Amino acid sequence: MGAAGRVWAHVGQPFSERGYGAVVLGAGRMGAACAFFLRRLAPELRLLLVERGGLPNEEGATVLAPGVWTALNVSPERRAEAAWTRAQTEREFGDVSWQARPLLELLTREAAGAVPTPSLLPRFPELAHLVDPEALPFAQVDEGAATYRPGAVALACGQRAVRAGADLLLNTHAHLTPGGVRLDRLTVTNTHEVVTHESREVLAGVVIVAMGADGPPGAEHGLGLHTGHGRAYRQAPRLNTPSGEATPVLRVDGLTLRPQHGGFTLIPPIHHRDPHGYTPIGGRLTGVPVGIRRETLEDLVERMGVLPPLGTEALEVGRSLADIPGAWLALPDGDPTAPPRHEEVAPGLHLLLGGPHADTLGLAVAYDLAAKVAGVEERPWEG
Repeated sequence: MGAAGRVWAHVGQPFSERGYGAVVLGAGRMGAACAFFLRRLAPELRLLLVERGGLPNEEGATVLAPGVWTALNVSPERRAEAAWTRAQTEREFGDVSWQARPLLELLTREAAGAVPTPSLLPRFPELAHLVDPEALPFAQVDEGAATYRPGAVALACGQRAVRAGADLLLNTHAHLTPGGVRLDRLTVTNTHEVVTHESREVLAGVVIVAMGADGPPGAEHGLGLHTGHGRAYRQAPRLNTPSGEATPVLRVDGLTLRPQHGGFTLIPPIHHRDPHGYTPIGGRLTGVPVGIRRETLEDLVERMGVLPPLGTEALEVGRSLADIPGAWLALPDGDPTAPPRHEEVAPGLHLLLGGPHADTLGLAVAYDLAAKVAGVEERPWEG
């Protein structure tokens, strides 16, 4: 292995580089993984990884991702990629809090492969207070599901990319330019205002835009390229009803309940892209302002009949939007059901999007793009 890359964490560290073979914009899970795989597949390519915040960005979608791997609803042609992503996540990145636990998708009607919900309750007695088996009489079970921390995966990928020779530039806002990027290095004034300390133009043979929901607008605003992708704002409210190490992940009509920290993190369904210019605001519950956005609140109210704890004080509703963790999520093709993808939107310029299913397929898609840039034909999940 060659020399490790350099890290610029703040503006006190002078940055004078003018060109790289490849620049990856965004050090969330998708961008950091792509950078790591690219260093592995093309070690001769000088690589710069750029992130607006830290590694990973605490305000990005990676930290708030559900962290639920499941084969349910994965199409047959993508199952090998999903299995490879599972193996990589579980074994290759150190401690990512990997926890094998079944996922139960509870249904109002019988479906292929479903079992009666009451037959599962003796196995999972902690569900007795949580679900109404008469309202949700059937369940599909993924015994191979698991939970983990996507932020830990991003951190491990970023660190390994640097150890393998990639340079890392943090606290920097990137703008696409013809043939490269403009890098605005950010600092904080004594009045806590984030400002641009200096700007640098960097040429790049390949630019990979992995900025999540900000990626497609960045390509459109910077280079005038049109993309059909969208974004949605997703919150993750807390449900303070007991969970333990053996509690399964639940999914009810698109709402996922992930056991975490002795309770549950709720991952609401995404129905559609949010319109251009939309600003999320809190809703009202019985006339009282709360922090859960109106669209999400309506979903939770609809499910109170089948998940009784949602109608109790166990649900943290907050007083304003700032009380409920949330982040903008990229929607490939504007479709909440679309898997992660990458596309070359101009010669040498690639968009890399995770989206709602990045937990299950994201690493494989990041590897696929790295292999394409490196000119490698083989994929580890094939054959």
